[in-house]
Amino acid sequence: MKYLVRDKIFAIGDDYWIEDEQGRHAFLVDGKALRLRDTLELKDPDGQVLITLRQKMFSLRDAMTIERGERPLATVRRKRLSLLRNHYRVTLIDGTELDVSGRILDREFTVEYEGELLAHISRQWFHVRETYAVNVIREDADAALLVAVAVCVIRMAERERED
Repeated sequence: MKYLVRDKIFAIGDDYWIEDEQGRHAFLVDGKALRLRDTLELKDPDGQVLITLRQKMFSLRDAMTIERGERPLATVRRKRLSLLRNHYRVTLIDGTELDVSGRILDREFTVEYEGELLAHISRQWFHVRETYAVNVIREDADAALLVAVAVCVIRMAERERED
């Protein structure tokens, strides 16, 4: 299933819809303004919070947490620096690790678990520069989590570029 994101600069307080392939609203990304730390909520079309993304306050390296229902679900950190590709590690609360690698700022990257492709994020399917897709490959994958991971690493990469 592909989810379409109309790309824009992720400013705190900006809200935007992510649509499914049929053009229906699938998720709302709700940026929370006036918070001490960077916070985004991923909501379903009815306004229910599915996932919350928060910048970790006192971390040696830039990191964000992914929470579901006020409980930690995962931590996202930059894995290593490379000239051509960015690498992030998503560590789930159960110890499972997802690898995110590619050209994050170009919106061309993948999310993998032990070498198995879970999601492919790309602009190649669109002629409009400001649009990219999160293509969730596995039908049994947690689409909300994979969309949240994509939003999170893009947010982190853009913040890193600004610094």
